[in-house]
Amino acid sequence: MPALADYYFEKSHMPLRIPDDLPATDVLQRENIFCISGSDAETQDIRPLRILLLNLMPKKIETEIHLLRMLANSPLQVDVELMRINDKPSKNTPIEHLATFYKSFDEIKNNRYDGMIITGAPLGQKQFDEVSFWPAMQNIMDWSIDHVTSTMFLCWGVQAAMYHLYGIKKRILAKKISGVYPHFLNKPLAPIVRGFDDVFNAPHSRYAEISTEDMSACDELEIISTSDIAGAYIVARKDGRQLFVTGHSEYEPLCLKQEYERDIEAGLKPQIPENYFPENDPTRHPLVTWKSHGNLLFSNWLNYYVYQLTPFDTNKVGLELDVRHRLNR
Repeated sequence: MPALADYYFEKSHMPLRIPDDLPATDVLQRENIFCISGSDAETQDIRPLRILLLNLMPKKIETEIHLLRMLANSPLQVDVELMRINDKPSKNTPIEHLATFYKSFDEIKNNRYDGMIITGAPLGQKQFDEVSFWPAMQNIMDWSIDHVTSTMFLCWGVQAAMYHLYGIKKRILAKKISGVYPHFLNKPLAPIVRGFDDVFNAPHSRYAEISTEDMSACDELEIISTSDIAGAYIVARKDGRQLFVTGHSEYEPLCLKQEYERDIEAGLKPQIPENYFPENDPTRHPLVTWKSHGNLLFSNWLNYYVYQLTPFDTNKVGLELDVRHRLNR
């Protein structure tokens, strides 16, 4: 019998388990639907997934709740560790919370993780070299390449990764993109959008963007979903090792409302978030139209980009990926 370390995850956390050599297998595989033969299922090994969350948001507890809700929407067992970028005191998070639950990069740098999420940060109007923790951010992104199977970048995290890893610069916008926008599928068979409707909604809240044209020109990337207003939404490295989500499908119903009211208090004279309040009336309760696809986005990432790609032996994470288990495009 091979050692457990020699096994890699087989296909799908809730796979179609079908008889060996069933003719339908070829059809299903052409449609990019994962299935597993009865004989392969007998040798399947499972362990908890290790996910690292680098939380760059000021209100860290709120962000934790938003993302952990998404990660919990899966039958997979997921072990989550929290990391902060530096030891600078936070105005919005108790120091006791950070000391108890968050680790520094030095504490985790020798570990390997099946997945990692790098959040956004309210830094869209700053150039990267003006960000105090930019050198540490660069170091962590470089580290993730050979220590993490698949990394999901969100909002400002996308902008940072595109610039550092691919040399693609962000564009600071004349006005903030804020609202809930319709999106379309450019690659409907990509595993990350399995189960998505042809048109679906997602929230955006940012002062900068990455040009769709610039990302399209990069051979390593593919644009999976776009919006006529918000631009590229879901972009992936073609081997599934990196996923870029420019919006905020993890947002709770009142997040955009709270940001809007915060900007009013700061004297910024913000526009009312688009397609969010019924009849564009900020006194009314927001209409939620994005949560189902948001949950599906995260569960698909855990399944197809983390679980399907990561080796059983955590010592091999980031070092090698069995070609049989790469995403077929």
